[in-house]
Amino acid sequence: MSAPHPVTVSLDTLASLAKRRGFVYPGSEIYGGLANTWDFGPLGAELKRNIKQAWWEFFIQRREDMVGLDGGILLHPRVWEASGHVAEFNDPLIDCRNCKSRFRADTFVEERLGISAEGLSVEELTRLIEEYQPACPVCGQRNWTPVRRFNLMFKTFIGPVEEQSAQVYLRPETAQAIFVNFKQVLQSSRQKIPFGIGQIGKAFRNEITPGNFIFRLLEFEQMEIEYFIRPESWEAAFEHWLAEMGQFFARIGLRAERLRLREHSPHELSHYSKRTVDYEYLFPFGWKELAGLAYRTDYDLRRHQEYSGEDLSYFDQERNERFIPHVIEPTMGVERLFLALLVDAYDEEPAVDVNGKPYTRVVLRFHPRIAPYKAAVLPLMRKPELVEKARAVAALLRNHFMIEYDETQSIGRRYRRQDEIGTPYCITIDYQTLDDDTVTIRDRDTMAQDRVAISALPHVLAERLGYGA
Repeated sequence: MSAPHPVTVSLDTLASLAKRRGFVYPGSEIYGGLANTWDFGPLGAELKRNIKQAWWEFFIQRREDMVGLDGGILLHPRVWEASGHVAEFNDPLIDCRNCKSRFRADTFVEERLGISAEGLSVEELTRLIEEYQPACPVCGQRNWTPVRRFNLMFKTFIGPVEEQSAQVYLRPETAQAIFVNFKQVLQSSRQKIPFGIGQIGKAFRNEITPGNFIFRLLEFEQMEIEYFIRPESWEAAFEHWLAEMGQFFARIGLRAERLRLREHSPHELSHYSKRTVDYEYLFPFGWKELAGLAYRTDYDLRRHQEYSGEDLSYFDQERNERFIPHVIEPTMGVERLFLALLVDAYDEEPAVDVNGKPYTRVVLRFHPRIAPYKAAVLPLMRKPELVEKARAVAALLRNHFMIEYDETQSIGRRYRRQDEIGTPYCITIDYQTLDDDTVTIRDRDTMAQDRVAISALPHVLAERLGYGA
């Protein structure tokens, strides 16, 4: 259901549509807002739910070698020492000495100097800023501190006393809950290697320069898998999961021409990774990471075994061999995928209304699998007999699909509203409906209409929406 030639849309246009139509609202807006926080409205909540459901069905439900987990946000602080996050989870930070504004140094160098900063050290970033002396975008001065490392984990305290012994962290990733529960999951699920554990959950990062609408957030949801393997099979497993991720993107309707793969160079790799490949997406602000695939070796289980004293090895009965499993990690963020789907679905085309007046038709061409509403039920006019019948049809369909009922304004305006929020089908109840119990189904993308019996409507809609495919 995708348009063959998508338009280029600005981030401001998307943010405006998202707010107006109930996808995404600025956080705490009645109090003047809270920088870089966002709330997801009725349509946004549905789109997020559909993204997560599609991910769970594709990666967990359909595979016999996968199980799920819902780990806690707060973990023992030693978890983050073992994982390396206390020592390694840092971004380069720079301050303007004049106005005290703070910036992420690598992003600042790329945006202000036009120099690629991938993998540059703190010393190299400092040297570039000292050499070129860029002006502060806030106050215009050129008086900078040296670049230093800034840990991205949010800290809080357990109990009434704020002291070091009570300090804990809001998790910056969901993966560690999987690793610390590896042994219990293995015993209770009776899985054998290779197998994976997946989960969806909130993560928190004290980003220095979040932005680009919902692309980089302080609070976000991750969809992560840790797939446990024998060490010698990692290359085949890596290619398998790279292909699986690509198939998932196709399944939810992302355009292949907006996706590309980028291999991390050795100096870019995270402290736990031996190989990382990103799926990048062409956002309005350029090619940026959409999802990542990392080969974490046995780093995490080995470190947690060392720090906890718990045996986290695996015994292979067939080979009579004990070893610490290695891990392949496919990961993607819900909100970042949400933004990519918005960009991907947005389309404009010239149209003419019933009065012959030209207008620009805005359409979100979501794949039916992730569209917030699957159908809208619309009485042709706000007449009691049509409204009564339309509400009965809506009640019937709510047993099967997420739908919307709308009886306000002209039918043309209601069609346009449903186009703009990405509803695949509109079902119109007219006076013929009262005579023969049929309704009109209008296709969002082609605008073609045909009539269907109300009794067959759930089945016909399920078929057109691709349910079960």
